[in-house]
Amino acid sequence: MHVLFVAPHFPSYQRHFVRAMHSVGAKVTGIGEASPVYLDSELKSWLHGYEQVPSVCDEQAMLEAVRRVQRREWVDRLESTIEAHILPVAAVREACKIPGLSVEAAVLCRDKPQMKEHLRRHGIPCAASDGIASVDEAIAFVRAVGYPIIIKPRAGAGASGTTRCDNDGQLAAALKEAGVAQGQSVAIEEFIEGHEGFYDTMSVDGVPVMEFVSHYYPNVLDAMRNRWISPYIVSTNRLDASGYDALKELGRRVITTMGLGTTATHMEWFYGPKGLKFSEIGARPPGVGQWDVYAAGNDIDIYREWANAVVFGRIERRPSRRFASGIIALRPDRDGRIVGYEGVEEIQRRFGEYVTKAHLPPAGTPTQPIEAGYMANAWIQMRHPDYDAMREIFEVIARTIRVRAG
Repeated sequence: MHVLFVAPHFPSYQRHFVRAMHSVGAKVTGIGEASPVYLDSELKSWLHGYEQVPSVCDEQAMLEAVRRVQRREWVDRLESTIEAHILPVAAVREACKIPGLSVEAAVLCRDKPQMKEHLRRHGIPCAASDGIASVDEAIAFVRAVGYPIIIKPRAGAGASGTTRCDNDGQLAAALKEAGVAQGQSVAIEEFIEGHEGFYDTMSVDGVPVMEFVSHYYPNVLDAMRNRWISPYIVSTNRLDASGYDALKELGRRVITTMGLGTTATHMEWFYGPKGLKFSEIGARPPGVGQWDVYAAGNDIDIYREWANAVVFGRIERRPSRRFASGIIALRPDRDGRIVGYEGVEEIQRRFGEYVTKAHLPPAGTPTQPIEAGYMANAWIQMRHPDYDAMREIFEVIARTIRVRAG
């Protein structure tokens, strides 16, 4: 099989998709923005070919690149794994008659108001939501639904650009910040109280062949707005427990209803006083290094299983569920440059056997804003046979390690 893969060079984890496809016997041609001279020898050894384009989000440039390859040889698949690339790649895929995620499905995954409207029509429980392009439309929505509400980009990812509003003053400020008065269209949604997590799959022809469930502590909006919090994510190894049956059934219905075929998926959900609610879904792997967390917790090369699914329509190995696994973000106490750490030696002494990866930037490293995500500054990935013990270890780490900046 000949697979075109978008952006094999950056971010750095993209190379693992190329490695995995090469390892299962596929020919891989990369399409990316980097000059070929910047591709290292190892990455080049996995590539069958490479096409440089000015931007992988430029549909015309991508279309021309794909057609150049098609004039030389047959192309079986065109794959992308980054949120911003999904829609332009789907458009090129359709124009070049290559199987894979459709433009219709890609639009639904990217445009949150359309996504929720589509799923509500199919009986999927979602928060009340709409797309708005004026202050009057926002006020009408609030009068119908009530506070609190959230404002966010129609095609955002995670909590990026998301603002909670509890009153008219906060709403006015959020709308101004989002450019609504100038005609910018944004998503507006009912704020759902409850616990937040995500359901991830590798699906083949719309049927999950690998499933994972993870939990946020605390919820994302709180985690991304408060520096003092050391937020963490834990992926459960109790997926067969009956309490997850409704979530798995919901996730599978969403994948089928959205027409998501053979692809990785990442679906956010809430559970609270109003029951289980769908939040949003992407036709891509999760971010924040979560696939590496799954690999460590389940004794698999998850990139290779993704490649097996894409190339052969099946996987070789099932997740073992031996460990709960997760990541904790460690925030600098202020913006500036890293000065040093407190408590790391104690955590290493007590829990070092459970650490799978860690990133502790050295003194002098510039800090990143906390809004940049769980892997923006220091972080630790871990695994433990017991889910509750994994949570408690992360709580101890959050109380113990301090990242000092100046």
